[in-house]
Amino acid sequence: MDSKESIEFFVDRFYERVLADERLSPIFVDVAEVELSVHLPHIKNYWCKLLLGEKKYQRHTMSIHRQLNDKRALQSDDFQRWLTYFCATADEHFAGKRTERAKYVAKKIAANMEKSFQR
Repeated sequence: MDSKESIEFFVDRFYERVLADERLSPIFVDVAEVELSVHLPHIKNYWCKLLLGEKKYQRHTMSIHRQLNDKRALQSDDFQRWLTYFCATADEHFAGKRTERAKYVAKKIAANMEKSFQR
């Protein structure tokens, strides 16, 4: 995941898995009412920021997820499933230092979100 194009490819493959999951898909589709044509470019920019240092993503991730958690309490299993799909998608298509960094960052994100939203 060392270019914008590879990150975009990754995000598209990752979301295919997430949206096919019977537990995670309703969170995105029914609860968050995610419009993929809007959401995916944000996510791609977010990962380009984290992995490549690009500056396009300027949103506050935690506040967005707090609003989602207010609609439907996010569970530990939600974050673990998300992380499993993230790592599996990364491992299936990529290798190297940036891929390992992406998985490390994803683990930190999942742990931070899980900790923040547990009641």
